[in-house]
Amino acid sequence: MAVSVNTVYQTVLYILNKEQRGYVTPAEFNSLAVQVQDEIFNSYFPNANQLNRQNQNNTQNDTEFFNMFEEVSYKLSSFIQEVNLTLQQDFFYYPSVDPTTGQSNRALYRVGEVISTYTGQPKYSSITQLVSKTEYSKIERSKLTKPTKQYPIYYYTKGASNSNFLKISPIPDSAVANVLLKPLDPVWGFQIGSLNQYVYSPSVSQDFELDVSEQSNIIMRILKYCGVIINDPTIIQVAEQESKEVEINDKS
Repeated sequence: MAVSVNTVYQTVLYILNKEQRGYVTPAEFNSLAVQVQDEIFNSYFPNANQLNRQNQNNTQNDTEFFNMFEEVSYKLSSFIQEVNLTLQQDFFYYPSVDPTTGQSNRALYRVGEVISTYTGQPKYSSITQLVSKTEYSKIERSKLTKPTKQYPIYYYTKGASNSNFLKISPIPDSAVANVLLKPLDPVWGFQIGSLNQYVYSPSVSQDFELDVSEQSNIIMRILKYCGVIINDPTIIQVAEQESKEVEINDKS
């Protein structure tokens, strides 16, 4: 379940107005919203590593609904998708526009398991091993370790548009990848009302795509940045304290 961008913005404005701390425009809020969502999304990975170590040391609660590592995995599950890769000049990539529907694809964050399929007799659908570019070159040149249709390898590199390009050997007839997609940027869209006020417009808005449990965290982090914008250290201190308490409670 997503977090309503309108609820977050109205809550932020309410707190600022109640304390007479100033005003944040929709443009400022939208910039902060993107920054905060990216921060929270990126924090899942080091947090999950820490929680996974606790699991391995038997210090993490594995009771249903109370395992924090599984909770982080759950928060990421909606961004995990299996996608078809497109071949272009010996490299596979995830296109920014779907060639079938013409619709824009989400930005790719990370590439997971890659399956290379080779048609013919026999047909192979093989898990493809990730290697470094240096290892790829060495393995390709060796007669003993040269990749096969049963045991293909790949390395990936970034393109000019920050796209992930995969070099697979041997080149398969098709390839799919389990990937992690980035959340869409939140936007508080509006129309100008009869009194020249900002009126929320759901049709041009985009909610936060983080789990609903992150709503308080989002609000606190945005308030922290609001304190920087309006040059009020009190808001920064209060928001940072609240944010740290939430983080400590989540990890303890």
